[in-house]
Amino acid sequence: MRTSYLCDFDGTVSPRDIGAAFADHFSDGAGGRVPELAEWLAGRIGHRAITRAQCATVRAREADALDFTRRFALDPAFAPFVATARARGDEVMVVSEGFSFYVRDHLARVGLADLPWAANDLAFVDDERVEPSFPFADPSCDSCGNCKAQHVRRYRERGFHTVLIGDGVSDRHGALAADAVLARGSLLEWCRAEGVPHTPAGDFTEVDAWAARRELAVRGERA
Repeated sequence: MRTSYLCDFDGTVSPRDIGAAFADHFSDGAGGRVPELAEWLAGRIGHRAITRAQCATVRAREADALDFTRRFALDPAFAPFVATARARGDEVMVVSEGFSFYVRDHLARVGLADLPWAANDLAFVDDERVEPSFPFADPSCDSCGNCKAQHVRRYRERGFHTVLIGDGVSDRHGALAADAVLARGSLLEWCRAEGVPHTPAGDFTEVDAWAARRELAVRGERA
């Protein structure tokens, strides 16, 4: 059975949360202080609601937004991990509650333009307003803009062993649906608190080491 690795972007593939930094920078910090943030962290509203609230405070042109988001770098071990996984016949996909304009740009800049990904969209309007949309929203899930559980289920239906790699609140549904979870940050704390099976993993050097151990174990079972 091949493995699919579904990787969160902000805080995972990118060590920094680029989306949060973007919202704060282009709203003079207001994006991080909207009243809805506490409601979202408490689980009383979904990600679409907090995204709309934060975007309402943002004023930005697309070129300026890209200039800003390019200040951040991806985990340098991510692209080598993708190459190794693909060489084994496994698949890697980025599943993000961030925005497509910087996810697409960053992947292309490290030679991964062909890597599958899913993220929310952001339209840059003439008067510098921004308008989010959610092309990967699951109609059955009110909590998520881009519900990661649906991507996990899709890979499982194709016969893959599914691994969710993430760090935050938006990764919880994916973690509950996946066959294995590699967790860091608040996702790690949540998995421990809720008794969700998981393995702690920091950067993609650790993820790659875990994947190599899994491959050896699978080969041993086949022998």
